[in-house]
Amino acid sequence: MPQDRKAVRFSAASLKRLSVDLLYDILGSFFFALGVYNFAVQANFAPGGVTGIAIIVNHFTNLPIGTLALLFNIPLILMAWRILGHRFLIRSFRTLVVNTIFLDLISPRLPVYQGDPFLAALFAGALAGIGLAIVYQNKSSTGGSDLLIMSLRKKRPHMSLGQITMFVDGIVVLTGGLVFQQIDSVLYGFVYSAVLIVVIDKIMFGVISGKLAMIISSRGEEISKEIGEKLTRGSTILRAKGAYSKEHRPVVMCACSRSQVPEVRKIVKEIDPDALMIVTSYDEVYGEGFLPIDE
Repeated sequence: MPQDRKAVRFSAASLKRLSVDLLYDILGSFFFALGVYNFAVQANFAPGGVTGIAIIVNHFTNLPIGTLALLFNIPLILMAWRILGHRFLIRSFRTLVVNTIFLDLISPRLPVYQGDPFLAALFAGALAGIGLAIVYQNKSSTGGSDLLIMSLRKKRPHMSLGQITMFVDGIVVLTGGLVFQQIDSVLYGFVYSAVLIVVIDKIMFGVISGKLAMIISSRGEEISKEIGEKLTRGSTILRAKGAYSKEHRPVVMCACSRSQVPEVRKIVKEIDPDALMIVTSYDEVYGEGFLPIDE
């Protein structure tokens, strides 16, 4: 009897997890398909990746874009099976199937933008970026060049992710320019890719990103205390030695929001005008007071 209850609980948990996964897939695929089909395709340019290849083939054959993308992804999934692991690839395949349904069955029933191609590229990149960010947040992907890039990165970690992405997408975008016989198609393709990357970064990291202040001052203890009292922000004091002066000085390290940087600067100026303050950006911080470290 206890085993039966455990099995029921396990099934309920699995069903709930699957429902959440499908919700992410549906939302992500809706935005992605809307950007690609209802904006990019009608503007006669090919975005990067496998979807771009599918659009190019569709131009000659009129075969459904989603189905073409699904077929092109099968060899990539098989190739990446051992490298990326079966769980991730199973999730990606499920997302890909949902994405195909939206590209081939739902988006064609929605209004298509037929205005300025430059605006089409902007909105296509933004909408597709929103869709991909939703999918990535759920630890899945839409397959395509993502799988190729991840596989290459895992095999050759010294390679730049940006360089790989630019190379793969650049080839597809340039090919699209040749197919559509317009230099504008190449430019629109790169505009799409640029907007896509910015939107994904902003959604995935923009909410939790912030600033890291490094303050080198002989009055580090006072500065740290004032930051804690006025901003209710914790800080860490490191011990450092100047390479030139050979003097030992404390370094106050404080992670804060962008809006708190002026206040931190004001505190430093009031306590030690001769202090050296370095401010840099961070994407994520895990631990007490921030995101759970197991996220």
